[in-house]
Amino acid sequence: MGSLTNVREHQAEELWQAHAQVWNMMLNHINSMSLKCAIDLGIPDIIHTHGEPIPLSLLLSKLSIPPARADCFRRIMRLLVHSGVFAQSTISSNETEEAYGLTAISSTVLLKEKSMLPFLRLALDPVMTNPWQCLGRWLTTDGAATTPFELMNGKAVFELAGEVPEFNNLFNDGMAGDAHFVASVIIRDRGDDIFRGLSSLVDIGGGNGAMAMAIAEAFPHVKCTVFDLPHVVASLEGSAKVEAVGGNMFEFIPPADAVLLKWVLHDWSDEDCVKILKRCKEAIPCRERGGKVIIIEMVMKLDNGSSELDETELLFDMLMMCPSPGKERSEQEWKNIFAAAGFLDYTIMPILGLRSVIELYY
Repeated sequence: MGSLTNVREHQAEELWQAHAQVWNMMLNHINSMSLKCAIDLGIPDIIHTHGEPIPLSLLLSKLSIPPARADCFRRIMRLLVHSGVFAQSTISSNETEEAYGLTAISSTVLLKEKSMLPFLRLALDPVMTNPWQCLGRWLTTDGAATTPFELMNGKAVFELAGEVPEFNNLFNDGMAGDAHFVASVIIRDRGDDIFRGLSSLVDIGGGNGAMAMAIAEAFPHVKCTVFDLPHVVASLEGSAKVEAVGGNMFEFIPPADAVLLKWVLHDWSDEDCVKILKRCKEAIPCRERGGKVIIIEMVMKLDNGSSELDETELLFDMLMMCPSPGKERSEQEWKNIFAAAGFLDYTIMPILGLRSVIELYY
């Protein structure tokens, strides 16, 4: 009788653990929407300006939150504290009132002076999140829509950006925000290795020129060109060191010592990546003459681990599936594409956390 009871208790425990896990997955979007709320309200910057943990009452006042919403706000902050976005303490003069401070997360990437906010706003905008509602319908529909994004919005991402200025600005600001961050890290840690020997560089899909301008400023001897779709570079003014050129990378890429592809290839299928890289090969000299392609992308480990970084890789791969026909790739997948495009050698520098700098030569 005792063993039967133990079996039933074990089965009940498994049931409720499964129940809780499914609930957690079901409700995970609340984490991202609460983060979006904190960004929209500018909470990290308010705390930063205050200079120390800010009392809840003062934070409510600065945000002009009416008393009827105060408890709802406190519950949102409780979740963000649990997620590690903020830290909670109590006021020394009033141990009954909580106060909120910054953490490593909010102080390093969520302040206005940092560069991640535009990309977060893009990723969490309804235009980008709504297509997930039709994922199942897209998978089972043999139609013209190549992505869930296209099924939901009636147009591909770059088509929509070309027709809707607000989305175009949102998209370009998001890419520029990430470019500022990536450029600062690369220039600081490996800039001499990557850019010192170049006299010219073309940033393919360079948006508003954030990456190219950072490189040109750090390495004045490198003539930088931003090459993107005409509607993207239409408002980009060139300078003595940065030129803006509109065009289609599947048709032609301006010649240079190096071609930079930051977060471009993961938007495209393997076949299209080969086509793009073949155009890049036409634009640069061989390795002996200093030519190379500089790729900034994720190199997935695919080790089926259970860490937070492993999950982030999988989630980012899914993120690419929704708005584009592309994906994140393992080293072997990259190697196959490089070989098909006619490149003989490559090096991988894992200096950007989840992403790497790949140098490609022929």
